[in-house]
Amino acid sequence: MSLRHGTTHDVLACWFGVDRSTITRAIGEVRPLLAQRGCTVAPDVPLCTLAEVVEYLGADGRTGIVDGTEIRVRRPAAGRKDRDKFVSGKTKQNAVKSMVLTDAEGRVLFCSPVRPGSCADITQARQLGLPQLLSGGSFMEILADAGYQGMGA
Repeated sequence: MSLRHGTTHDVLACWFGVDRSTITRAIGEVRPLLAQRGCTVAPDVPLCTLAEVVEYLGADGRTGIVDGTEIRVRRPAAGRKDRDKFVSGKTKQNAVKSMVLTDAEGRVLFCSPVRPGSCADITQARQLGLPQLLSGGSFMEILADAGYQGMGA
């Protein structure tokens, strides 16, 4: 519920009759399991890495959609040296950011590891190696918003 609908941990804790910290710990354990599992687009065709997703989209000239998404988080502990990095420039709130790549139907094919909220969309794409993957492969259309301007053709 938290990952798909953005329901807060407090609301989930109330629904299930447990403490909020239990929900936070459970979600922290589930996210890596989902990332390892990847996305299965056809029987026996799992996509676990960004390179596999780009190869899948380029195989038949499919269209992909890429965008960054922010998830609000609690403020990091006082005294943490990178505490200010979590403040997002867009929402002016503490957040972590993830890059999501979907197909034209909206199926999530890849979701990157989270970075502090101050990281720009284009910076995260460059750190993940998306420009290099797109430049050397076959033709495909990737739709992106203005946050990716300057990444190249």
